[in-house]
Amino acid sequence: MRILLARHGETPWNAEGRYQGQIDIPLSPVGEAQAAALGARLKDLRIDRAVASPLSRARRTAELALGEERAAMLTLDPELQEIAHGEWEGLLASEINEKDPARLKAWRETPDSVLMPGGESLRLVLDRAWRGLVRATDGLGDDDTLLIVAHDAVNRVLLCRILGLPMARVWGFRQAPTTLNLLEGDSADALEVVRLNDCAHHTPFFGEAKHRAL
Repeated sequence: MRILLARHGETPWNAEGRYQGQIDIPLSPVGEAQAAALGARLKDLRIDRAVASPLSRARRTAELALGEERAAMLTLDPELQEIAHGEWEGLLASEINEKDPARLKAWRETPDSVLMPGGESLRLVLDRAWRGLVRATDGLGDDDTLLIVAHDAVNRVLLCRILGLPMARVWGFRQAPTTLNLLEGDSADALEVVRLNDCAHHTPFFGEAKHRAL
């Protein structure tokens, strides 16, 4: 089976550098255009199943990626929602640094050690997101393709598990808006990463913007 693991498009809070978490922030016009570009790229690709986080930025990205003719196949799974940042949600990194500097430093340097204030840890996110991925792959055939549209932290922890990386290495690669990660394997536990952070549908080779909030 093949899995196209995508991230949602850009939101206004992404552009501002605000921590979104599970607050339901919609796509910006830029994000809508990115998702439409993803849809154009996938237009002629066979997709047999599609699952997304229920947060509107992921759901809308999935709808645009599938196009009108395939949008009805989309299902939503709450276990694919972004990490709950708790008290950090809606804040800029500079604002967090004023009120919670030690935890912000740890989040950047040893992210696997952090429990968000009133929120989740990366381990908790992986546990639920992996259940969501396994559920989404149930019954897929060898030649079937699954589209999953989720979030930055969700994608990162899933990819760490598939790559065999410790959670401390979660910042060791990027997940651009509407990026595609191609995974292939006979089962969820046998997946291999074929492509990582492929956003060629909207960004020049050396042009990727780095978001400031996760």
